[in-house]
Amino acid sequence: MVLPIKQIIKMENNKEMRTWLDDFGLDHPLVIAGPCSAETEEQVLKIAHELKDTDVTVYRAGIWKPRTRPGMFEGVGAIGLDWLKKVKLETGLLTTTEVANKDHVKLALDADVDILWIGARTTVSPFIIQEIADALNGTDKIILLKNPVNPDLSLWMGGLERLYSADIKNLGVIHRGFSTYDKSKYRNNPEWQIAVEFQNKFPDIPLICDPSHIAGRRDLIFDLSQRALDLNFDGLMIESHWDPDNAWSDAKQQVTPSSLKTIMKDLKIRQKTTNKGSYQAELENYREQIDLADQALLDSLAKRMKIAESIGKIKKENNVAVLQNKRWNEILQSMKAEGEQRGLSEDFITRLFKSIHQESINHQQKVING
Repeated sequence: MVLPIKQIIKMENNKEMRTWLDDFGLDHPLVIAGPCSAETEEQVLKIAHELKDTDVTVYRAGIWKPRTRPGMFEGVGAIGLDWLKKVKLETGLLTTTEVANKDHVKLALDADVDILWIGARTTVSPFIIQEIADALNGTDKIILLKNPVNPDLSLWMGGLERLYSADIKNLGVIHRGFSTYDKSKYRNNPEWQIAVEFQNKFPDIPLICDPSHIAGRRDLIFDLSQRALDLNFDGLMIESHWDPDNAWSDAKQQVTPSSLKTIMKDLKIRQKTTNKGSYQAELENYREQIDLADQALLDSLAKRMKIAESIGKIKKENNVAVLQNKRWNEILQSMKAEGEQRGLSEDFITRLFKSIHQESINHQQKVING
């Protein structure tokens, strides 16, 4: 028996994709805030009341918590949906929670939760995304899709296409960073270029940053939030708890409602552009300099690859392996030190030279196998 292939509708950007966000009529970026997890009715309502007269439009609380390992707090379950109803009734805030399967979807829809988000661990599975899309078919609820755990733009967009093909038109995405084996100050590396690439493909799909999950620690949240706004993100999702140090999950990355108010007050919202003549002239001058620098950079990289090919030829003649770990580690450590002296971050230098090293290996491999 051959099962029918589900029809996937090709997504193309259009201005109507951001209608749901525009309809909020906000004069500031969308702010979604609340605890990582709903713990008790008292906790949920206390935080909500502290956030109701702020820039927060949507109250978030995890009801079901997909945890990395068993034995960790996995959420209070469906009873928490009743608490979210009380939040909306008492504060007027819209509500949102995470759904990870079709049963969650049904319960959340029955409870009239305003916005549903799909988490990073769920986005990695096309089967589960399809199950959720089928359960949501035709809904007018707002559905937000977090990026997958790993830096895979195609997988992220694929999940969005499955939702769009299920006649779900009120869509948005959440950038929460990506897992990495490399040592980093972040819980999840931002990999901003992936979010920027998404923006380039779908500039009108609302893009929200989750600095809490990128940071993994509260002292980084302001800077990450500002960076997101500087990159024209449409909103922020920030975890907030009245007693963060004693939260039942993700304690280190939650901020108090009063700290959140300070963050929102201090954030600068910049114009995307301006028509001032002096600005345009100065900008064009610098852009021309950037273009010249980029051309010089490409010329240097091309020259480096030619040298790598010459090295590959010598290795081939002497039957020597392409990869020389000792030499590679020496280069990387040296470049990190040189980069630091030039004001370039260790993370940037590491990623840059890993890419250059891999391309050098590819060029040498072609010579050896040629």
